[in-house]
Amino acid sequence: MKRNYKILLLALMLAFASCSFTTKTFEDPDKDKLLMQLITYVLEEGHYSPKEINDEFSESVFRAYLDQLDPFKRYFYASDIKEFEAYKDKIDDQLKNQDLTFFNLTHGRLLQRLKESQEMYRDVLANPFDYSVDETINTEYKKLAYVNSKKEMRERWRTQLKFSAIANYDDLISQQENTFSDKKKVQDMTAVEGELVDYDVAETKESKEPKEKKSLTELEAEARKTTLNSLNELYDYIDERKREDWFGVYLNAIVAEFDPHTFYYAPEDKERFDVAMSGKFEGIGARLQKKMDVVTIIEIISGGPAWKNNELEAGDQILKVQQDDGEPSVSIVGMRLEDAVKLIKGPKGTNVILTVKKVDGTIQDLTITRDVVELEEVYAKSTTVIKDDKKFGVINLPGFYVNMEDYKKRNAATDVKLEIERLKEEGIEGLVLDLRNNGGGSLQTVIDMAGLFIKEGPIVQVKTTGGQKEVLRDKDKTITWDGPLVILVNENSASASEILAAAMQDYKRALVIGSKQTFGKGTVQTVLDLNRMVRNNTSGDMGALKYTIQKYYRINGGSTQLEGVKSDVVVPDRYSYIALGEKNQDNPLAYDKISATDYKIWEHNSDYQKAIDKSNARIAINEQLKLIDDNARWVKKIRDKEEYSLKYDTYKAALKLNEEEAKRFEKLTDYKTNLTYSSLPYENELMAADSILKEKRDRWHKALSQDVYVEEALNVLNDLRGSYTIKKVVNNMKE
Repeated sequence: MKRNYKILLLALMLAFASCSFTTKTFEDPDKDKLLMQLITYVLEEGHYSPKEINDEFSESVFRAYLDQLDPFKRYFYASDIKEFEAYKDKIDDQLKNQDLTFFNLTHGRLLQRLKESQEMYRDVLANPFDYSVDETINTEYKKLAYVNSKKEMRERWRTQLKFSAIANYDDLISQQENTFSDKKKVQDMTAVEGELVDYDVAETKESKEPKEKKSLTELEAEARKTTLNSLNELYDYIDERKREDWFGVYLNAIVAEFDPHTFYYAPEDKERFDVAMSGKFEGIGARLQKKMDVVTIIEIISGGPAWKNNELEAGDQILKVQQDDGEPSVSIVGMRLEDAVKLIKGPKGTNVILTVKKVDGTIQDLTITRDVVELEEVYAKSTTVIKDDKKFGVINLPGFYVNMEDYKKRNAATDVKLEIERLKEEGIEGLVLDLRNNGGGSLQTVIDMAGLFIKEGPIVQVKTTGGQKEVLRDKDKTITWDGPLVILVNENSASASEILAAAMQDYKRALVIGSKQTFGKGTVQTVLDLNRMVRNNTSGDMGALKYTIQKYYRINGGSTQLEGVKSDVVVPDRYSYIALGEKNQDNPLAYDKISATDYKIWEHNSDYQKAIDKSNARIAINEQLKLIDDNARWVKKIRDKEEYSLKYDTYKAALKLNEEEAKRFEKLTDYKTNLTYSSLPYENELMAADSILKEKRDRWHKALSQDVYVEEALNVLNDLRGSYTIKKVVNNMKE
């Protein structure tokens, strides 16, 4: 009872944070301490399955945090770890007292070791690697012990850098072999030939200019330079990280102990999360990347302000940014990418002036009016396809998105409903809903979406913190689609995808086709703006905390936690033998069951078992799927390999063996169906004015025409079609 009272109290506090917390409880001039206080309080009182913050918890955080700071064991020494271990069972106490001693110690030592390692890797890469030495490297870095001396640390860097460089070295040799018409094998040259070969020339395919052959010595040096440049870029990124970024790593090592989906979002991370959930933001509509000190445009987002402006292009470099308030331009050369993005983005209707170095080298000032940018690829899209003289529809849904500020503005459920209505106007006789690689999203959208396919009834059961059970229902008696339905899933279909697939499977409303099971995430999270909990905040943006508040259960009482949704028809895929899913995450919540709720089975399911049997028979003789299964086993073998040779002849021999084995799988990409996919009329109108959208749809349709899974889904729809009398009226069956 006391526990339930605390939960109710917390809920009220979260709803009225600005006036409910006392200054004494939630105000501290030190932002880091305040964050520790807020996060531990919310998790202890609001998490679905709170953990006791004790010595055992402390040791788990200790190990996870150090693994994140130094995953390759090439920064910290054994002496550092011994010093850190004094706090191994004290992190819990420090959390309760908002004590930063352990974080300050590890953060300061990490910065010191990073500076030392920068000198070390540059020194190692200044000297040639000897690829005739017979030595190996084990890439299961968790098994490595921490080194005891600088000599051992240098040796660790040497082997890891040699492993990186040998791949570059082999790439350069292969490129050179393919460049020259005589195809002379560079590695077979004598020492004399190798030193003299750079006097030979040949024309490359890309250019008519003569290109010199390089000696093995030169190729080895170039391979090291490539590795050096990659590390320099990595360390540029590391150098830009602020203390608050590293503190975020520490906080996330703490909150991840509760479950793998509890996460602290620093202010910039929260903004990215909102964009991912809503699929839109306000800005210029360009993807940016920082390379060395320069911010470069890597993609113009179709339909966005930069696309409409038609002056920016991929490859342009942004040198300065000026707002339209008369203030001077600000140089962003050398600026953190996140800070540069803040200057470029802004409210709809405002102007930003960019000083841009064009691809051709010219410098221009371009004025762009910011607007709402929609990331089209995160939204539902649909197509029609003819099979056996019957027209079917396919809807691809990448996520259960929602506008975080206004649910009614745009969400996945309303978009899918609209696509179904458009498909019905085209006269489809069956529908494939593709949820492969859909990681989930909004709980409300999945409830609304499930209601598109049934008259009314329960969709999912949820248990909240404290054990209260609630049944979430579709109360709208409208059925948008009453015809045959197939849902495609794979191991990466998670959360909301699993709720929809499970509900449709329990109702026998749809057949689920795909991997043996889905991801297995049976939990629900909420995102709390931590700023709401602080009165008179002078510490700046506190960010947000995503934490687990519910477990959900199927209407038949089963859980998808760890177990996922089992497909009615199991189809081999390339991930079949790889350890994916919730059960392979750290600290997942347990699987359990509750009682079933009342629901009425869909009446048009008499042919389901017959359709399943027919599908299984087709799959058993499908050569493409047999080859996919063989490929999956081979992929697992490659991924499980831990030991690699650093002797080039041995390394190359292993690569050649892999290449020979891989050849038998090359024809996987040659697979083609005889199916042709067509965009809907409204999109054809859009594509007439948008070549980028047309190119995206053409690529999607081409991929669908080579997709054996969609092909089988359509076969199943064909088998089911006879069970249904489909009403052609849009928004039919309203009572």
